[in-house]
Amino acid sequence: MLRILYLIAILLVFWTIIPADYKVGIRVAAAVSSGESDLIDLNSKSSVKNNNDKQSVDNNNNDNDNDKNKNDNSVVEYSKKSITFLGLLKAGGIIGYIIIFLSFVAVAIVIEFLFTVRRDLIMPKEFADAVLQQLSQGQLGVAMQSCQENQSFLAKVLLAGMRGFEFGWEAVEKDAENTLEEEASRLYRKIEYLNVIGNITPMLGLLGTVVGMIIAFQRLAESGGAAKPTDLAEGIYLALITTVQGLIVALPALGLHSILSGRIASIVSETTIVVEQVLNPIKRSFLKKK
Repeated sequence: MLRILYLIAILLVFWTIIPADYKVGIRVAAAVSSGESDLIDLNSKSSVKNNNDKQSVDNNNNDNDNDKNKNDNSVVEYSKKSITFLGLLKAGGIIGYIIIFLSFVAVAIVIEFLFTVRRDLIMPKEFADAVLQQLSQGQLGVAMQSCQENQSFLAKVLLAGMRGFEFGWEAVEKDAENTLEEEASRLYRKIEYLNVIGNITPMLGLLGTVVGMIIAFQRLAESGGAAKPTDLAEGIYLALITTVQGLIVALPALGLHSILSGRIASIVSETTIVVEQVLNPIKRSFLKKK
């Protein structure tokens, strides 16, 4: 758990250094060029048609200059309103920040899992070969000592089985199976929070949707039913943003939970086979006694 907190802290620090001017919107500046082309057309037509009337040409030029200025102002105004990446995150409000925090937790869980749940750590091949050789030579005490020093997933299962040696092979087999199930459950608990996050974040997004619609209808009520679209935009915007944020976090979280669960099942299945192979000398020793 402490490693997960460290990873979350690192991710938060990395997030704060993302440039604030990272844009997700694309500015549309074609209005300026279209305004300039209209100006040329109007000037050419005006000069041909009113060649002898200088005052009329000047008025047309002034009108075209005003149109161009309006186009320029509209582009500048649109540029100011262009949406930034951080702006989208901030638009979700408190609910959006909670969803973002849960996304960091999900990433930290996956990273921690990838570093700690690996085949070479769960069932080290060199360790399994060494214990198998010791048991084949009848060195049960040495094998138990090796398991106590290793403390891997495989070592805990083997140690539990060896401790039931004095009670017969059935006790060895049962103790190993029980410990295998306990250790497998511990691995599954590592990723259980991914499933929780995948189910919670859509609900948080839905909560943001409800809050946004409440804000929109509140503005409508305050205006006496004569609200402008701009008055309702804030609430609808919040509703859509939180919904998207919740789904963006939930879909990968649930997908990764399913993938990592399959990986754990595969590792546990392979560990079961290795345990049977390593404990096979003990089984043969009991069969010889019979």
